[in-house]
Formats: sequence, C-alpha cells, structure tokens
Amino acid sequence: MAFPYKKILVLGATSGIGLALAEKILINGSHVIAVGRRKDRLDTLLQKHGAERVSILPFDITDLEGIPSFIQSMLTSHPDLDSVLFSSGIQRPLDFSSPETIDLDLVSTGITTNYTSHIHLLKYLLPHFLTPSSLSPKSLIFISSALGLVPIPKVTGYCASKAALHHLILCLREQVGEKGVKVTEIVPPAVKTELHDYEGEGGRALGMDLDEFTDEAWKGLEEGKDDIPVGMAKRTYEVFEEKRQGMFRNLMGLLKASEKP
Repeated sequence: MAFPYKKILVLGATSGIGLALAEKILINGSHVIAVGRRKDRLDTLLQKHGAERVSILPFDITDLEGIPSFIQSMLTSHPDLDSVLFSSGIQRPLDFSSPETIDLDLVSTGITTNYTSHIHLLKYLLPHFLTPSSLSPKSLIFISSALGLVPIPKVTGYCASKAALHHLILCLREQVGEKGVKVTEIVPPAVKTELHDYEGEGGRALGMDLDEFTDEAWKGLEEGKDDIPVGMAKRTYEVFEEKRQGMFRNLMGLLKASEKP
C-alpha cells in the first residue's frame, strides 16, 4: 500500500524525526510544506528539492497567538493540503528533588511545544479537514513517545506532555475518525537526534539510529496503521498499551450504547 497523501504540512521539519520523515515523503513524490523556526535549515531543504517539491514557512509553533493567521495564510496558499505531520518537540530535565534548579519558563515552553500548541493548531486546521471536499483521504499524523506510556523521572515534564498528547490522540481519533480523517500515532523509542543535545557530547548517541527508525515508521505509514510503535517502543505497546486501548474501546462502546434512545 502506497502512502496516499499528496500535500503534507510537516511541523518541526528542520531536524530529527520531522526532517527525516519529510525527506521520506519527498522521495514518495508528495509535496511537503516544511515548517520550523530555523529558516536557514528550511532554505537548505528548499535548495535540495526545489520549489516544485517543497514550500517553506518559517514559524514558531509556541507563538500561540500567531497560529490562527499562520494557518489561514497557509491554507489560502495550499487549499489542497490533505495531511499534517506533528513532529515538533523539546526535551529538558526536570528535577523536583532540587526545586531551585527548575526553570518554569523552560517547563512552560516544553509543554507548549509538545502539547498545547497541538490543540491550538488542531482548532484552526480541523475546519479544513472536516469540510466535505474532493480531498480524500485526509490524515493527521502525530509523533508521540514511548515515554508518554512509561515515564522516566529525569525528564518528567517531557513524559507528562507526551502522555497528554497520547490521550489527546486517542480521543481525537474517536471524534473525527468517522468523519473521514485518519489519525495516526507514531510512538518512537529514544532516537539519535538533537532532542537529546541537552545531555552534552554524548546526547545524540542515545537511542535508535535515525535512519532505522525512519524506515520502520515509514513502513507503518505505508501499511496504513493507526498506531506505529517503533523499535523498543513495540514491547511497551504490546505489554501495556494494547490492553489499555482495548479497555478504551470497550468504554467507548458502553458510552455509545447508553446514548442510544
């Protein structure tokens, strides 16, 4: 099964998983609207692939007040948008045993980047995706984290924000899935990207090779899976998450049955 989407908005396209998947999408022959804070990296992507394949939009998704006009302008230029990849993320340590070390501004930035911005973006993207049109199929693809399922104390804020995102994805899928919008969650383990640069020299050596991760995630996208746990995250998913999602589906069934006249 081929990846069916023709024009994909990639949020967080300047590094790591977002950039790697943007490259995969381009190889597939689709058009990428690349979004990120670092214009120099967006320019590099544009120079590599050309304006017929890539559109670039410098934007910081933590600018919540700017999101409505950003989305409106983007959709005016790209009314044929049929998919969004949410891949922006930031990870920083948070140690409550040493409260004097906690930078609340940095904590807020992490939660906004990893979770709150997604809600703002969805509010202004969904009217486009839920309006009946010739665009079919349509999808929303999210990069969450295995740490949203089983946390580690060192990066408490990151784990909490990804757990919130995971539950948002489950509920969003339930709400918009029957309206023709496919909601996909890619669940990475630790991957060798800039996400871990705060660790110092060895940070980027942590985790799964990025190319290996990207190949496995892309295979799941081509197969049309809803949930794509990758690498070591598959074990967590099989042991824990499959059962929890089964309970979630059972609960949804009971709620729907209770709503029938």
